[in-house]
Amino acid sequence: MGNRCIKCQNALKGDDMGATKKFLNRGAVRFYCLDCLAAEFKVSRSSLEDKIRFFRENGCTLFPK
Repeated sequence: MGNRCIKCQNALKGDDMGATKKFLNRGAVRFYCLDCLAAEFKVSRSSLEDKIRFFRENGCTLFPK
């Protein structure tokens, strides 16, 4: 069984796990999907996606190309 969001149980993708580590805790072993992470921070999902794109373009290894 793959990783699932700790809040909604949806299947996770690499960006979900990278975002949880980047925005909450680098050592995280339980992860949020982008929708639940956005809700926790009270921001839009697209705002998180913009930040992920920025970090990816600047070489952040949590968000490989």
